[in-house]
Amino acid sequence: MSTIDEVPLPEATFGERVTRLLGVVAGDPTARAELDMARVIDELKALGAEPIEDLTPEEARSQPSPADAVSSLMARYGISDPDEEVRTRELRYPGADGELAARLYTPAGVASGPLPLVVYYPGGGWVLSDLDDYDASARAIASRTGALVLAVETRRAPEHKFPAAHDDAVAAYRWALEKAEELGASPGQIAVAGESAGGNLAINVAIAARDREMTPPVHLTLIYPLAGVDLTTPSFRTNEFARPVNKAMIGWYLGHALLGVDQKEDPRLDLVGHADLSGLPPITLLTAEIDPLRSEGHELADKLRSSGVAVNAVDFEGVSHGFFGMGAIVRHARSAQELVASDLRSAFGFEERGARAGRAL
Repeated sequence: MSTIDEVPLPEATFGERVTRLLGVVAGDPTARAELDMARVIDELKALGAEPIEDLTPEEARSQPSPADAVSSLMARYGISDPDEEVRTRELRYPGADGELAARLYTPAGVASGPLPLVVYYPGGGWVLSDLDDYDASARAIASRTGALVLAVETRRAPEHKFPAAHDDAVAAYRWALEKAEELGASPGQIAVAGESAGGNLAINVAIAARDREMTPPVHLTLIYPLAGVDLTTPSFRTNEFARPVNKAMIGWYLGHALLGVDQKEDPRLDLVGHADLSGLPPITLLTAEIDPLRSEGHELADKLRSSGVAVNAVDFEGVSHGFFGMGAIVRHARSAQELVASDLRSAFGFEERGARAGRAL
């Protein structure tokens, strides 16, 4: 097995070129995807994944995921996991209402002694959140930063409605602070990261740390975070029928996660409309072109800056929501991973901040 750099993907076939041309004519958002990203989307469909908005939560949890599509392509092209040497250990932590699963990632070849720690919250719209589906993201962060990564699960909707996941996320961060030394981490070098709905959890953890007088994280990484509840933004219109995440799917997530529409006014959900974002640590914020959440990510960056928060906001064109953990196949994912790692390493005092990729906002 080899890496993607050693075994580059083949050029577009005639069928792929025709499909992309027809997609452009039909206004399919996915037609704007880079070839490597498009192949992941097509592979997910080939594996039998159905539109999540047409499924029950149980059905959605059992069907193939984007991570499965990446694994399938890796096997087809003979590509190995670039971060396979990262070691993992399964843990349990006390959530807000009982124990929950966590996984500690330790990078290979690190020096002995306390390491920085990144508390990472996976995506899944608070309904599909799963450590395995976001394993590649956590591995990449650990491998490229030289830091420990603690990935945590939270309770899932609809079995546990909002704000269950948010309460668990805060409990996980508090536990990480208390157990840092036992985990092999330095208590003064803890960052928080999250992807999609997990990005929403991550920034809410920092807000809770500010308001509850907990030790704040030294840095936040927000990867295409869910930051609002307005499904009429420009990116929701442009990417209404995008894949693997579209407008109907976001509505499906919110419908299962919330007790009622009045909860949309909660500042933990409507960050761009109702949250106080002042006094937060420096933030790296990534958005993707083919993503309904793109506009609210840009709005979040603007509001953070107006609140006095330092933000490195970068938009990646030609990729879809969920691309970050696809570094084994998608080149922009590797660039995004390096960007996140650079900013985290700077926050930990390892190197100068300032690596850039994508389009700075």
